[in-house]
Amino acid sequence: MIVAIDGPAGTGKSSTSKAVAAQLGLSYLDTGAQYRAITWWMVSNGIDIDDPSAIAAAAGKPEIVSGTDPEGPTITVDGVDVAAPIRTQEVSSKVSAVSAVPEVRARITELQRSIAASAKQGIVVEGRDIGTTVLPDADLKVFLTASPEARAARRSGELKGSDVHSTREALIKRDAADSSRKTSPLAKADDAVEVDTTELTLAQVIECVVTLVEEKRAGK
Repeated sequence: MIVAIDGPAGTGKSSTSKAVAAQLGLSYLDTGAQYRAITWWMVSNGIDIDDPSAIAAAAGKPEIVSGTDPEGPTITVDGVDVAAPIRTQEVSSKVSAVSAVPEVRARITELQRSIAASAKQGIVVEGRDIGTTVLPDADLKVFLTASPEARAARRSGELKGSDVHSTREALIKRDAADSSRKTSPLAKADDAVEVDTTELTLAQVIECVVTLVEEKRAGK
């Protein structure tokens, strides 16, 4: 069972995906963390983020390993645990530029497909282009949405002490960058089920997705 959960930042993708995977005994993959990891590596190694050719040339160098246990997902780059450093504002502000480079997307997409293929019990994969590009044959595709205000409130709650207004502006800017990039833009797959999480609690969103998965399983 392969479940693809896409949507912009702040819609509850990570929390929902982890909980659904844990509840149903599936593996879990946070693809955004992989793009953050390669961005962190580029920044740490002095690669010019404004030079797509420099990013492309370095795309194959870092070794990125994702642990897929939903109870404790891990991510390492060249053996170093980067779970904390990839969440910094510096990485957040640069990840769209790095992830727009086709060579980076090709490298990470290949990695994601191999992880999904090797998940024996099935997997929940969350990101922005899973249902459209990475795993177009996923058994179930879910696209989470929410108003910019709701997403900003959630994200600023996660990023302690951040300003809701500036967070909202940053999210809208990121959406525009991710939706307009030439390679694998953020988009809803034609056969995805859209779930608007604006007025829903996290528990309600999880319950909704679990029900969708169970219905899909029953219909197989």
